[in-house]
Amino acid sequence: MMDFFTRLAQLIGEMSIAQEELLLSNEKLLQNRNMLTHIINTIPQSIFWKDRNSVYLGCNQVFAHDAGLDSPESIIGKNDFDLPWSREDSERYRADDREVMENVCAKKHTIKTQRQMSDREAWLETTKIPLADASSTVIGLLGVYEDITERKRAEEEKLAIEKQLQQTQKLESLGVLAGGIAHDFNNILMTIIGNADLALMRINKESPVVSNLHQIEAAAAKAADLAKQMLAYSGKGKFIIDNIVINRLLEEMLNMLQISISKNAVLRLNLHEHLPTVEADVTQMRQVVMNLVINASEAIGDKSGVIAITTGCMDCDSNYLKNIWLDDNISEGLYVYLEIADTGCGMDKDTISKLFDPFFTTKFTGRGLGLAAVLGIIRGHKGAIKVYSEPKKGTSFKILLPASNRPAEVFNVDATKDNWKGSGTVLLVDDEETVRGIGKEMLQELGFTTITAGDGREAVEIFKITPDIALVIMDLTMPHMDGEQCFRELRTMGHNVKVIMSSGYNEQEVTQKFAGKGLAGFIQKPYKLSDLKEAIRKLCD
Repeated sequence: MMDFFTRLAQLIGEMSIAQEELLLSNEKLLQNRNMLTHIINTIPQSIFWKDRNSVYLGCNQVFAHDAGLDSPESIIGKNDFDLPWSREDSERYRADDREVMENVCAKKHTIKTQRQMSDREAWLETTKIPLADASSTVIGLLGVYEDITERKRAEEEKLAIEKQLQQTQKLESLGVLAGGIAHDFNNILMTIIGNADLALMRINKESPVVSNLHQIEAAAAKAADLAKQMLAYSGKGKFIIDNIVINRLLEEMLNMLQISISKNAVLRLNLHEHLPTVEADVTQMRQVVMNLVINASEAIGDKSGVIAITTGCMDCDSNYLKNIWLDDNISEGLYVYLEIADTGCGMDKDTISKLFDPFFTTKFTGRGLGLAAVLGIIRGHKGAIKVYSEPKKGTSFKILLPASNRPAEVFNVDATKDNWKGSGTVLLVDDEETVRGIGKEMLQELGFTTITAGDGREAVEIFKITPDIALVIMDLTMPHMDGEQCFRELRTMGHNVKVIMSSGYNEQEVTQKFAGKGLAGFIQKPYKLSDLKEAIRKLCD
């Protein structure tokens, strides 16, 4: 009997020890479970796990918040259709679940979704991993996702900035090329137009050659116009800046615009009253409006449509000035805008990206620089262009021009006196021999004694031995010593002779170089005898 009780005591002791060990084990398991729960809830990513039927078995606190739940425990027993996802997203998630569990293979991908709780678009980087038991049977899956919306936006913004920079660099490169070609082209046209002009003055008016000379002049004028467009594209066209009212310009152009558009298009003006003035070249702005309106008319085509021209004024901050054409670091501030919108065919993104390339067109051939010239003109005015367009939804071009605080001005120009003649010695400085030749003939025709020089260095040497020179007409761009350096050298030598600068580039760019330095005038190449006469006569009046 004693053995029985001894054995019973041993068993009770062993049971007590086992029970104590079990309690310790359960406590350890509970501690581990709490630690795991704490870790999962501390992780910033959303974590969830499901059974074989895509029913949720658990999640962490971040996922519960995304799902609009009070606690992670509330997810147990729910499926995707019970949560605030769209039906389309829920079906997509369950399809991903099936793919992962059937293929027994993890899947990582990025999805774009609409978060119902915050009503915002979001990008999620998602990973799903199949879960298996000891016998390698798939019993569910573990999912982890991270909201990468901010990173995605930053990447997209970086790509947009890089694309804009590439576009700006392309425009600058093409602009330099176009400006250089136009400059050389104008020197050639100077010879053609000048000789034709002098020949017409000297030839018998009854000669049959007169007709040929007029044709040469007409063809050269068209070529000169193309050169002007190329300079406009490069932002170096000739600008005669006035303080103008955009509304007044549009009202003056209204009849001409209505004649120029398709009969199926209706033109509407929505002009905001009391706009600030803008400092702009009236002729160039007319070209901008005409090009954009004709472009809108062609986009409408044979169907009925509306072309709306709207003006207004707005404060533009850096955010608004993003994604504009002409990212030349234009400053924030007050801008007058001119918007030309149509209900035509619209454009896709690829077409928009090529829109301002020289000679690019989707329908027509032989249209010249068109919108490329518009871009250059606005560049030259320190403005910007915004383009909005979608296929079949029409297009809008919004021109932004810096507002001026000066009142509008009215300029009157006296008529040229046809019988005017000059006298004295003129020094003509140009590196092109043909330009020097025709220029000398023109000056002699006007009554001047003419000396020529091939560059600034030669001009300075001539001045040292010819003190009675009354006027210098000098090219800006020359080898050895350019026009600016020569002008500075003449002033250093004490000569206050009047200097007219000649160039294929625009007047504004040239006069800015010589602001406050006493430049007497400017003449744009190619010029005719009448242009040269008027430029010199103004100095003598």
